[in-house]
Amino acid sequence: MNHVLYYSMTGNTKKMATAIAGELGVEAQSIKAVTAVPPDGLLFIGSGSYGDKHGEDLAKLIEKSDFAGRKVALFGTSARGEGKEVQCMAEALKTKGANVIGSYYTKGKAFVVVNIGHPNRADLDGARKFAREMAALG
Repeated sequence: MNHVLYYSMTGNTKKMATAIAGELGVEAQSIKAVTAVPPDGLLFIGSGSYGDKHGEDLAKLIEKSDFAGRKVALFGTSARGEGKEVQCMAEALKTKGANVIGSYYTKGKAFVVVNIGHPNRADLDGARKFAREMAALG
């Protein structure tokens, strides 16, 4: 079974998580409501960018969890759309033994006026395509 976990302060990453989860036929879960990482299946993890890093609550979940041998697909949103939050997640997860099989990131609306409309339809369609591709590898 696939699992979609996300951290989102502004709703951008939640939109991505919902699109990915919908494509997979599962429900996206905020890490704020998760006490432990699901023990089985492909894990999709997403975050917004906060100072070019993933969210602090997500960092705490990664730190306290065992990812040895787990296949993980990462996604993120940021004002610049450069994926630095995804790179940061990948580094943290690899030190915990995860096998990061792919990533997807895009711009997200920031500071009320930057990137208005993102993630947009094309961004979300890309997230759905990413979900299908990663599920095939999982």
